[in-house]
Amino acid sequence: MTSATTSTDATDGVLPSGWEIVIGLEVHVELNTNTKLFCGCPNSFGDEPNTNVCPICLGLPGSLPVLNARAVESAMRLGRALNCDVNSSVFSRKNYFYPDQPKDYQVSQYDLATNTDGHIDLPSGTRIRIERAHIEEDAGKLNHGGGDGRIHGADYSMADYNRAGVPLVEIVSHPDLRSAEDAKAYVSELRNIVTAVDVSDAKMEEGSMRVDANVSVRPVGSDELRTRCEVKNINSLRSLERAIEYEARRHVHLYDNGEKPRQETRHWDEEAGRSRSGRSKEDAEDYRYFPEPDLVPLVVTAEDITRLDASLPTMPSARRQVLADKAGATDDEVGLLVDRGQDAFAVSSIDAGADPKRVVVHLVNNLSEGVGQLTPETFAGLVTLETSGDLSSTQAKEVLAEMVAHGGEAVAIAAAKGFEAMDGGELESILDGIIAEHPDEWERFATGDEGDRKKMQGMFTGQIMKATKGQADGAAVARLLAEKAGS
Repeated sequence: MTSATTSTDATDGVLPSGWEIVIGLEVHVELNTNTKLFCGCPNSFGDEPNTNVCPICLGLPGSLPVLNARAVESAMRLGRALNCDVNSSVFSRKNYFYPDQPKDYQVSQYDLATNTDGHIDLPSGTRIRIERAHIEEDAGKLNHGGGDGRIHGADYSMADYNRAGVPLVEIVSHPDLRSAEDAKAYVSELRNIVTAVDVSDAKMEEGSMRVDANVSVRPVGSDELRTRCEVKNINSLRSLERAIEYEARRHVHLYDNGEKPRQETRHWDEEAGRSRSGRSKEDAEDYRYFPEPDLVPLVVTAEDITRLDASLPTMPSARRQVLADKAGATDDEVGLLVDRGQDAFAVSSIDAGADPKRVVVHLVNNLSEGVGQLTPETFAGLVTLETSGDLSSTQAKEVLAEMVAHGGEAVAIAAAKGFEAMDGGELESILDGIIAEHPDEWERFATGDEGDRKKMQGMFTGQIMKATKGQADGAAVARLLAEKAGS
């Protein structure tokens, strides 16, 4: 097969050896202002189509834009959070015809952008450079009717201009990403930063954060930037990964067959698991940029930068480092708790005297839905009862559930439930009875190889838990088994 638009089994599986993916991402973040960028229409998701419109956002003759000050402030705060230089800037008209743009041009920024030369560091430590994070207005939304609801095969399209004029920051990375996994990590980190500075809810499913992936491939070891394709219609991290990997394999297949990709915009079809050709990709000169005549330049002062920096919260990367230092947890555990916003609670609980490892285990496994009525102090009290052996892990989970739902102190809840630490002599007597009932299994535990010992330890622990109705402490059981086996 030689056609660039023909599906092929060569797009299945991993990228062949000898090839490298080159990825640059354009991430559009809708700002959470009350009104649009240049008019007083509500910035509101989910309203009836074409109800939040006016002559300004529709570009009717004689209408004049008035810049939204809060949108500019939010854009600059985001720029500083992305380690960008915040500059004086100029708005420009980006001229093109497309049905979702009622003015036939988009007010954006071209050569003089508000935010430039930034970067973010991924949890892995990889630094991704940001070329620019400029302010622009969003386009409307096309709803495709008939067929399967997608642009390909639709019988008709209807335009909803409620979104036209909503303030956006478009964050353009350098082509520094080399895998779909890193691209996912970049977007996830970007979303964490955006929500941390509270400039957007960054909901990909609602379109307030949208990702376009510029994908190309090249031989490993080359520094060449080959023809790229921009893949749109990506609305989840899973779709991002699949789209990048598919598109990269498509490019390799073309090169292997003596062809080359053509620079174009392609649309991702999640159900079919493939990209489809959209339109040829314009270069900057095709948009015929020129300064927006109805808006004055934005001037940024040193005092503005100082004020912006003072307003920023601690960034996710710094929060991960604090939690890692406190808890000694794995990168995945630290990343998960920061993503959930539970890192501050974890640090406060550890500071209140709780065992760091048990704090992390409970937060990761038992508190995924939130901490409810827990406080760091009451949580630390529960963890201390567990690590001292006064509560088994099973009992601790039951007490924890009560504390999340209704609050209270762990000691009082445990007493009300009749949970008491099991006497060591009683536990030993129960174990002796179980050993007598299972002599062969005990022999395998006491003298077998590592695999046998591990398997039999699980069996004996399970029998003890069954006999004690879950009241035995797991750590005490493990110690007693080891003592009995003479190890």
